[in-house]
This record gives sequence, structure tokens and C-alpha cells, in this order.
Amino acid sequence: MIIFLILGALLGILSLMFVFQNITPVTVTFMTWQMEGSLAVMLFLAMLSGVAITLLLLLPSLVRDQFRTLRLKQKARSLEGELAQHKAAAASPAPPLPPDVSA
Repeated sequence: MIIFLILGALLGILSLMFVFQNITPVTVTFMTWQMEGSLAVMLFLAMLSGVAITLLLLLPSLVRDQFRTLRLKQKARSLEGELAQHKAAAASPAPPLPPDVSA
């Protein structure tokens, strides 16, 4: 866990160094839309939009996997219950047989 904290701190320091070194104003144009800002902010927004698009593409499979996991857990609980019933039935002594009346 401490390794992730250290990696996060290093990534944050590198990100700040990148931002402070890339303060040149740029204009980004997309069709009729224009946005002005520093190069670092524009690159960050581009990265953020890529992350958002990736998450949107992964969302259906994540939801499907969650439902599948839920169904498998329910089935496992059901099978464990059946197994417990079978073990209980096997452990209990057999009921005595009725006496033979044909003799």
C-alpha cells in the first residue's frame, strides 16, 4: 500500500513539473468550437476525455460481469444448501424397517 502512495506522490510531482514547464498558451480548434489555455491544461483535458471514452466503452462489460458474478454467487449458495441437506440426510440413521408380517 505504501508503494502506491509513493508512486502517486511521484506521479503528482512529475505532473506539476510538466504543468509549470508547459505554460505556453495554445488554441485548440474542433469544428467550430475553439478553446484557449495552457498547453498542459489542453493535454490534461485530452487525456481526461480519453479516460472518459475508455470507461464508457468498458462499462457494458463491467456491468455484465457484475451480474454474472452475482448469479454465480447465488447458485453457489444454493448448491451449498443442497450439499448440506444431503450431508445431513446421510449422517442421520436410517429409519427402522417395519417387522415382517408374512412369517
